[in-house]
Amino acid sequence: MSRSGSSGRKVRMGMIGGGEGAFIGAVHRMAAELDGEIELVCGAFSSDPERSRRSGESLYRLTPDRCYADYVTLFEAEAALDAEHRMDFVTIATPNHLHFDAARRAIEAGFHVVCDKPVTHRLEDALALSSLLEGSDCLFCLTHNYTGYPMIREARALVASGALGNLRRADCEYLQGWLSVAEESAGNKQAEWRTDPARSGAAGCFGDIGSHAQNLLEFVTGQRISRLCADLSTWIPGRALDDDGNVLVHLDGGARGVISASQVAVGEENGLELRVYGEKGGLSWSQTEPNSLVLKWPDRSLEVRRTGGPSVSGEATSATRLPSGHPEGYLEAFAVLYRDFARSILARESGDRVRPDVPGIEEGVRGMRFIEGVVASSNQGGVWLNI
Repeated sequence: MSRSGSSGRKVRMGMIGGGEGAFIGAVHRMAAELDGEIELVCGAFSSDPERSRRSGESLYRLTPDRCYADYVTLFEAEAALDAEHRMDFVTIATPNHLHFDAARRAIEAGFHVVCDKPVTHRLEDALALSSLLEGSDCLFCLTHNYTGYPMIREARALVASGALGNLRRADCEYLQGWLSVAEESAGNKQAEWRTDPARSGAAGCFGDIGSHAQNLLEFVTGQRISRLCADLSTWIPGRALDDDGNVLVHLDGGARGVISASQVAVGEENGLELRVYGEKGGLSWSQTEPNSLVLKWPDRSLEVRRTGGPSVSGEATSATRLPSGHPEGYLEAFAVLYRDFARSILARESGDRVRPDVPGIEEGVRGMRFIEGVVASSNQGGVWLNI
C-alpha cells in the first residue's frame, strides 16, 4: 500500500467539531499527524462561527479562510477547491446526534469520512448511512481506537490461528468513575451532552464506553454478538440515561460472555480489560498495561507477550512503532487507524481497492444494534433478545 512519502504528498484532513473546550478534537489531530502522513488543513470546529474561527486559528494554526462557520459551508467550499488543495477526508468529532447528517453530506460531496463512535444517533440512520456508502466510492472509518493497540492485534491473530481452541467465554469491562457525581449539573460540557438523550442517543454509559467494550470483544474473538440480556442502572438522581450496567451475551460462534460498563465506579479512570478463554487456553489484556498480553495455559506457566518483542505476529508488528520496552499507548493506537486509513486513500488513487484494516460502517451498524438491543432488553426487565 502506498505511503505518503512515496506519493509525494500528505493526506489532507478536515475536522468537524473539536473546538475550544473539547477533549477529543486535539486527540484526533495528534493521532492523525503522528506518522507525518496527514495534515489538518481546514475545519468547522464549533456551531458558533466565531468560536470555530478562533479555534481553528489558535488551536490548530489554520488560516481564517479554512476555518468555516459550519459544516455545510465547509463541504461546499472544499469541494470547490482544486484537487491539489481540497481536503481528502473529514473527521467528525461532534456529539452523536450530528454524526449522521455530517457524514451523509460528506459522502454526497465525495469526501472520505472518519467518525467518532457510535456511528449515529439511531440504528435507522446507521443503516441509511451504510446504504449510502455502498453506492459511493468513499472510505469510512469508525474510531474504535482500542483496536489499534499492538497487543490487541496480537490477541486477534492468536484467536484466529486456533491457539486457544474453540472459544468458550469472552468478557470485556470498561469502568470509569468520572460521572459518579452530577457533573452535567456543574457545567461540565462533556458530561452535559453525554447524559442528554437528545444528543447522546438511547444510551448513556453503554453508548459511550459500553460500545467500545462490545467492539473490542467482537474484534478479538472474530465472533458477533447474536443474543443479549441487559441490566442497566442510573444511579445519579435526575440523570436521564444509564450510567452503569451489565450485559450477558451469546456470540454467533458459540462463545458466551459478559460486558460490563460503568461511569460511576468511584476511583476508576479508564479501566478497560478483556479476557478470552478457549478449550486450549486463555488470554487477558488491560489498557493500564497495554504493552503486555498475558496467555494462560492448562499445562504450563503464564506466558507474557510484549509489544515489539520476539515471536509476535505480523499484525502486532505492523501496529508497533518503537523498539520493545518503550511504552506505546492511547495516541499511538489511535494513530494506527489514521495511518492505515490515509494509506488506503492514497492507494485508492492508484487503483488499489483494498479496504483498510480499521473499523468501518459494518462495525458501526453492529454497534448501534448492540446499543439499542441493550436498552430494549433492560427496559423489558432483562429479557433475552436477538440482535
